Amino acid sequence: MKVEFLEPATLAEAAALLAAHGEGAKVVAGGTAVTLMLQQRLIAPRVLISLGRIPGCDFIRREADGLHLGALTRLRSVESSTAVRAFSPALAQAFGVVGNVRVRNQATVGGNLAEADYASDPPALLLALDARVTAVGPAESRQMPLSEFFLGFFTTALAPDEILAELIVPSLPVSARAAYLKYASRSAEDRPCVGVAAVVEVDDVGRCRDLRVAVGAAVETPQRLGRVEALAHGETLTDELIATIADEYARALDPLSDARGSAWYRREMIRVFVRRALREARDGHR
Repeated sequence: MKVEFLEPATLAEAAALLAAHGEGAKVVAGGTAVTLMLQQRLIAPRVLISLGRIPGCDFIRREADGLHLGALTRLRSVESSTAVRAFSPALAQAFGVVGNVRVRNQATVGGNLAEADYASDPPALLLALDARVTAVGPAESRQMPLSEFFLGFFTTALAPDEILAELIVPSLPVSARAAYLKYASRSAEDRPCVGVAAVVEVDDVGRCRDLRVAVGAAVETPQRLGRVEALAHGETLTDELIATIADEYARALDPLSDARGSAWYRREMIRVFVRRALREARDGHR
């Protein structure tokens, strides 16, 4: 079957093409995921809409409301950016453990998020950082928090005629620290079996002002448990309290079973890595 390859000049034009061709079209950014799906015959689009020639979509900017990353920014660029490392070393690290350097040199921020692959590293930390995305349609754009973006396996809240344009990560308070830990059960370059992100903010006497924990890869979409996070508010984040929070996450989440680990195994790893991520964030990493 012949596949038509289109190269729009703007995101709005790309969105209009997507609307016109409907389910027969597939958007291509870096192409890492789409190429694999084509090779494995998981998709058979009639039209490929490439974003590669659209200018102004590859950027890393520090603005008043936080860090802005363009949809076509390569993961490797985020990993190695001094601006990102100054903003949050944990964020640079989360992008830096995706696959291998060849993948990171090709894959894009927008593609990574829009694919909604459950076994991906950045989404868990981005959820813990209260990130949001900008989506562009043929006529207008809108923003949505990442907590509302991921709907299920390879499914997002993007409308059929919308394209992810930008990721915005709010600045952390000076006293806050973040950490991301990945556990790969098969090889160091493999996608995660479990990924856990933690953000901890404490006051001058060591009491917890804010705590955020997001678990990814082990569940259908990255998840936070607000009622469990609230256990730490106003408390000193002791090893005992951390263990309680880790136990609650392991108990409350509904892990997946796949080639990287059974549901039982993942539940145990959630307990272990929530505890480790919280300790790392508490003890001073940013």
